[in-house]
Amino acid sequence: MKNICLFGIAGLSLAGVVLCSSVALAEETICDGDLGAVTLDNVKIPSDKSCNMNGTTVKGTIKVEPNAKLTASDIKVNGNIQAENAENVTVNNNSTVDGSIQIKQSKAANITRTLIKQDLQFEKNTNQLVANDNTITGNLQVFQNTGGVEIRRNRINGNLQCKENAPSPSGEENRVRGNKEDQCSSL
Repeated sequence: MKNICLFGIAGLSLAGVVLCSSVALAEETICDGDLGAVTLDNVKIPSDKSCNMNGTTVKGTIKVEPNAKLTASDIKVNGNIQAENAENVTVNNNSTVDGSIQIKQSKAANITRTLIKQDLQFEKNTNQLVANDNTITGNLQVFQNTGGVEIRRNRINGNLQCKENAPSPSGEENRVRGNKEDQCSSL
């Protein structure tokens, strides 16, 4: 709990007024190194840093900042994993993400053997992307990537959507309840 106080002056009498209230603020852990089997609120990997998680539980969101690296195995995330301009994001080995994984304008990513309860999004990334052996409750969306995308053996309850990737994504054996669209229509 943190106390937040507002100070003010009432009218012309110069009498001070103090208003205080207790507000619960989620803590943010800065990761530059290794995190084991601990439970945290939110995690941020700062620019140019690397974070290795193994068995970690995150009650909120993991944010991967520019040129940062995340390597996560057997993790549980109640919120999202968000990466923009990141160097690399790897999430694997029976990890669970209750929200979405969003990798945008980054370099490489490898999402393997992960349960994603919302969407997996790869957008405008420049290096190799991999989405293999995942269960995705929402959609797998792959848009405007230029380093190649491999999509294999995923179970997707929503749609598999791929547009404007060069080269086109490759893969096989994806089970999709919704539609396989555009560049991914044969995957």
